[in-house]
Amino acid sequence: MSAWLVYALLSAISAACVAILGKIGLQHLDANTATAIRSIVMAVFLVGVVMVQGKMNLITTFINDKKALFIIALSGIAGALSWLFYFMAIKEGKVSQVAPIDKLSVVFAVIFAAILFGEKISFPAGIGVAMIAAGAILVALF
Repeated sequence: MSAWLVYALLSAISAACVAILGKIGLQHLDANTATAIRSIVMAVFLVGVVMVQGKMNLITTFINDKKALFIIALSGIAGALSWLFYFMAIKEGKVSQVAPIDKLSVVFAVIFAAILFGEKISFPAGIGVAMIAAGAILVALF
């Protein structure tokens, strides 16, 4: 099995745990405050990972590359917005409905990759993306 596939599956399992644990933890809390606390925990955890890997010296590489730093910062803002909206959605709605709609990000990512990077979408892949969209909508709404 390819490493990327293992990581992608682990990502999917971890994301599922975020939805379930988030729903449990948000029962009596404000979604935005919970997201901020979660972000602090994530930052501390990830700095720890970088330290354990001995890669703290690579931080200066990002600081010196202003364009990369700017793009990564925008990515961080997009991620923060995603989690703010996600936690607001699971607080108000059912995880079984919110999570599939959230996975429409796959559809958007494929479309954006085709537009921005010129990535080719084969006919079978296009059918798959359409099925993801249809499946997400069917699971969420019915």
